[in-house]
Amino acid sequence: MRKMRGRTLGIDQGEHQLFSDFENGGDMWTGKGPRERRQHINFSENFLDKPVVQVALSLWDVSNGSNIRADIAAEKVTEYGFDLVFRTWQDSQIARVRLNWIAFGEIDDEDSWDVP
Repeated sequence: MRKMRGRTLGIDQGEHQLFSDFENGGDMWTGKGPRERRQHINFSENFLDKPVVQVALSLWDVSNGSNIRADIAAEKVTEYGFDLVFRTWQDSQIARVRLNWIAFGEIDDEDSWDVP
């Protein structure tokens, strides 16, 4: 469990279409080999420390002619942002993916101040 130090809890969220490969015959749609898409996301405001980030699929358009495989993650999380990541492998054919994310963490409270 992560405990906050009594400062203000900040919540940032967003949505990003990571790719749409069926329109142009991209690697995700052709189903050839290991495939990964990554997009760096900057938070709207900096957190005081590395926040907790949750990622979820909001759109997943896949072929019904192969096995459906997916690995989604938030990687390289810092107080400034993170990498939104989608991976698939083997013969999976993924036409397009949109991911939602939400980040929870401490932010600076304008009413708090430190006395040395």
